[in-house]
Amino acid sequence: MNLNLRVMKKIVLFSFVFITCMLQGQINFSKEEIRQKTDSILAEGNLLYQYERVAWVSTDHAKERKDVKKKFGGYLIYQSGDSIKSIILEKGKSNCIYEMTYVNDFTTPFKEKSVNRELSTLEIKLMNMRTTLLKEIFTPAYNVTINGGYNLNVELIPFEKGYKLYIITGTSKSDIIPMGNDYIFIADINGKITSWRKFHSRLVPAITKINGAKVREITHSHLRIEPFISATDICTFKLYGGIYGLDEFKVYSPALSKYFTYNAVKNTIVTDDK
Repeated sequence: MNLNLRVMKKIVLFSFVFITCMLQGQINFSKEEIRQKTDSILAEGNLLYQYERVAWVSTDHAKERKDVKKKFGGYLIYQSGDSIKSIILEKGKSNCIYEMTYVNDFTTPFKEKSVNRELSTLEIKLMNMRTTLLKEIFTPAYNVTINGGYNLNVELIPFEKGYKLYIITGTSKSDIIPMGNDYIFIADINGKITSWRKFHSRLVPAITKINGAKVREITHSHLRIEPFISATDICTFKLYGGIYGLDEFKVYSPALSKYFTYNAVKNTIVTDDK
């Protein structure tokens, strides 16, 4: 048999077995593997939160200034060394009219100033990449949906092999934490999407008040093909949980028969058996 054909058959067989195990929940990780995985997810969730929190705060700050609000044409968030930078774009143009820098505290700018400048080479590159990816993503091929009363927020995060574009759900509804309907798209340095997935099968909003009574704990379950808590879970809870006095939430993994508990005060993920 041709060597390449043998290798291909082994790959197909391995993929079939792996997917079958995932669907049936027959999947095992050592404690150390789970710890390494959750550490990585926690770091990614924290970074995604920083981007999204900065987007919230920067938009509010910009629109509090009449001169900036009048010209507001969107924003760009990106990491610059140990800080997160936010620039406000002028409507109908490709220049920056306001910029803010955040260090450690992502609820208040470390510094901010009005400017009128052209975009840097990096900013142009990020803007073009985001535009290119969004044009491809919002097509029937990916079926990205928006639920009534909710909105989608997009964050582009560069990494060593290309770009990660996250889409998470937001809302202005009261007493709701908008979990679910969240996506990640991985693209190479040229903007070609190499992989993507939807973390949850649908929107799974967490209700924080029932008949006037405050909910003390929220939990949702993942599909077997998504065995771990997700970075988008962590980001969304960090954004909304504190508003409703919630410090932690749980995700149940049928694939692992375990609960993952994220605590926002301690910024930790704890794994408990069923």
